[in-house]
Amino acid sequence: MAVSGHWRSRYGFIMAATGFAVGLGNIWRFPYLTGENGGGAFVLVYIACALFIAVPILIAEIVIGRQGGGSPPVAMAKLARDHSRAPAWTGVGYLNLAAASLICFLYSVITGWVLSYLWKSVTSGFAGFGAAAADAEFSWLLADPLRLLGWSTLALGFSLAVIAFGVQQGIERTARILMPALFLLLLSLVAYNVFEGGGMAAALAYLFTPDFSRIDGSVILAAIGQAFFSIGVAMGGMMTFGAYLPKDIPVVTCAIMIAVVDTSVAILAGLVVFPMVFANGLDPAGGAGLVFETLTVAFAQMPAGDGVAALFFLLLAFAAITSLVGLLEAQVAWVMDRFALSRLGAVLAVGLFVFGGTIIGSLAYNHWTGYGAFGRSLDGVLDFVPNQIFLPVGGLLIALFAGWMLPYGAASKALMTTERVVNLWRFLIRIVIPPAVASILIYFIIGG
Repeated sequence: MAVSGHWRSRYGFIMAATGFAVGLGNIWRFPYLTGENGGGAFVLVYIACALFIAVPILIAEIVIGRQGGGSPPVAMAKLARDHSRAPAWTGVGYLNLAAASLICFLYSVITGWVLSYLWKSVTSGFAGFGAAAADAEFSWLLADPLRLLGWSTLALGFSLAVIAFGVQQGIERTARILMPALFLLLLSLVAYNVFEGGGMAAALAYLFTPDFSRIDGSVILAAIGQAFFSIGVAMGGMMTFGAYLPKDIPVVTCAIMIAVVDTSVAILAGLVVFPMVFANGLDPAGGAGLVFETLTVAFAQMPAGDGVAALFFLLLAFAAITSLVGLLEAQVAWVMDRFALSRLGAVLAVGLFVFGGTIIGSLAYNHWTGYGAFGRSLDGVLDFVPNQIFLPVGGLLIALFAGWMLPYGAASKALMTTERVVNLWRFLIRIVIPPAVASILIYFIIGG
């Protein structure tokens, strides 16, 4: 089946792809992982993983999507068939979709947290919040599956509505509005920290003074998982967006711009979060609740805190919605390809499926906390399996396919760049990335 649309321009593609990449992974997940993994040491490892591992795989994904002209399984199947490779490579596309689906189960719930806190910030605010009140507020939200499901359904419904309008009128138009707004909000909050909030010097030292003694296999695995999650590698969205990319738009330039903007947002998010944390004497290693528990205490203590809180959670909502759109679009594109449904029919089908998963995600934080696997709670499993297993494994397989299965001529033609750049990309995708990712996965599997 032919792709269901094309981007209007390179700018539209970059905004949409950056919107997919720039999400909770940058603004919510990056700060708390940095806090848990040693500050500056983690930042350096993350940047290296993004530059030398995630970006070459991102380029490969876009190339596969554009050359394959369909959803991830369709694109992989077409290229495998065109170049006389084993049909089993189609499984990589299904692995990408599985990652996207599992991520959606929790991502929609966490996006619901954001909407809930945005609503609170513009109605009652956080005045008088101390550590106990912030913890009680967050625990109260997590304990009620119906409240969680209600906010999650709102997030899911808005994202599906965007997708229902199509590639140009829905996804691209929304990205053109929300992404510039997101950048303005982010810069406004950084400026607030510089001129009013305090804590910037401590935040800069924390983010950019590495403690190399903290670097071990678990930190590197977390950095690779974060780079994949943040840039959007191996979860189907970039491959799907690549299928909508016109043939005259250069892949490498777009991929580099996406990665630079994405990483810059992650660093700027650190400069939003950590100055607030340090200025108010809070714990930077606050875990997954960092922005929902720790920062609400900071908002209560700072001048114009409720206004800053509203801006912050609006920023977080924009980032979450644009990423959820990309995760869902990969699944919608496959349903359209596989079952020959209209876009609206596919949106409804995927919406019902992900809504079912969101019910599981909502219950994982309360009634089903006793369930789990791999020594983790259910919510831990839903986070760990896609982000630290499916994404690295999927990225490894994409690298192997693009590096060793695609002929040099086909890859060179698709990249539309100089021979030197093609050779560098092929060296990374063939020689550097597979052993690097495989060794980290082996380290994890043997319990290092």
